[in-house]
Amino acid sequence: MEAIFHERQEGSLCAQHCLNNLLQGEYFSPVELSSIAQQLDEEERMRMAEGGLSSEEYRTFLQQPSGNMDDSGFFSIQVISNALKVWGLELILFNSPEYQRLGIDPINERSFICNYKEHWFTVRKLGKQWFNLNSLLTGPELISDTYLALFLAQLQQEGYSIFVVKGDLPDCEADQLLQMIRVQQMQRPKLIGEDTLQARDQR
Repeated sequence: MEAIFHERQEGSLCAQHCLNNLLQGEYFSPVELSSIAQQLDEEERMRMAEGGLSSEEYRTFLQQPSGNMDDSGFFSIQVISNALKVWGLELILFNSPEYQRLGIDPINERSFICNYKEHWFTVRKLGKQWFNLNSLLTGPELISDTYLALFLAQLQQEGYSIFVVKGDLPDCEADQLLQMIRVQQMQRPKLIGEDTLQARDQR
């Protein structure tokens, strides 16, 4: 498990953690993601300007905060999607009719990105096993093949949007290592902060 790259939650930078946990390395920083968000904002501004600089819609648009990022460190799906395009990766909505028609068993995919409100996290196959790489957990959580579909269905019931990541992910040490060995997890990782609360309760 030590070979698995797992960024833990810092502030509201879950989009950064989600991308880095997916790609298994420190590939993106808040500065790079902000730059992508600003570029998207500028493209949107130019599109709105086509309707006329003095139009009501354009003036209203200029007064609104960015829809692609905020001061807390949240980034939109468009930012994540554009960041992944750099790696030749594409996102497809898991429960879209187009994807469901393909009838692909989730275990035959390589990775998923899950989003609820302002939280993003990655579920990824490394070697022959699946892991929940949620940055709110103290470490990677092993997910069995039989539990994967149930886990994704449960997330959807809770209101999560799930995206399938298509394309070739960059090579990583954990994937190579876990092709040769299978890991077992005796104890599931806790949510960050749970350890502290439990220790306090036991005093």
